[in-house]
Amino acid sequence: MTTSPGPESTGEPAPARPLEGRVAVVTGGGKGLGRAFALHLAHLGAAVVVNNRNREVDADGRGPADHVVEQIRASGGRAVADHGDVADPLTSEAVVASALENFGHLDICVTSAAISSPQMLHKTTPENLRGVLAVNVIGTALVVAAASRVMREAGHGRIVVVASTAGLHGEPTVSAYAASKGAVIALARTAAVEGARRDVLCNTLLPYATTQMTDAGMDPRHAARMTADAVAPVVGALVDPTSTVNGQVIVTGGGVLRLAQSVELGTVHLPGGDLAPQALANLLAESAAGPLHTFTEAQAAFQNLASEAVS
Repeated sequence: MTTSPGPESTGEPAPARPLEGRVAVVTGGGKGLGRAFALHLAHLGAAVVVNNRNREVDADGRGPADHVVEQIRASGGRAVADHGDVADPLTSEAVVASALENFGHLDICVTSAAISSPQMLHKTTPENLRGVLAVNVIGTALVVAAASRVMREAGHGRIVVVASTAGLHGEPTVSAYAASKGAVIALARTAAVEGARRDVLCNTLLPYATTQMTDAGMDPRHAARMTADAVAPVVGALVDPTSTVNGQVIVTGGGVLRLAQSVELGTVHLPGGDLAPQALANLLAESAAGPLHTFTEAQAAFQNLASEAVS
């Protein structure tokens, strides 16, 4: 998927609060990356619905979302808390409704709520798999769908889906998590294609950050650099109303980023009839040496393959 060129620079400095007047929903916004995103969007001027389920509360009955809201308000920003669990289908409509009721509209959606629940694949239980998929896939999909409906009607919107490089490359011991993150990468690319004509743009962020979820597995040599705050500016840029980036998968952490792409390599013709293992290995090697093919969506990939099959 290509990145459209942005508007020409006027030589004027970027506005100090480029999201002033914008309204955002951030799921999983009470801790870790989601907290950093919510605080950064508020810093840029956005009003924020901070969603985080209340698994932990303080002596006053306040959960993580409440504390982030308090911090935003103390800095002069606008924010409200939502305590819904994204695994509950009602939460997706509730967080969007909260944005509309409290702030009048919705411009930005960042889905950061996720769980890991590590299990090796051969030990995976149905309960564990369902639990991870319910939060990471269904919870993400329903929030994005609810936000998209409002944004499409308004004719503008910016969505960032938070995934993981585990969804690109796989990762031992977290098979359910890796599968879920691969699913939401595909979900976000689909949303990007569907929303482009309505100026509802969607991108995927694959962050590296030391958080409560990743702390145990983070390489200690790099943990100090991999802060959630280092990732947040990328989200801020993606949701800016002047951004034209759409359908991209961005890996970032520790002050650097990489663009990730789904590619198909060179096209080679099958010989026909039975195929021996070594012959298949040779064909794959030939394909690997061929040109890269990138596509905006699956139908474009099919049409390209079909055209080369008859050539």
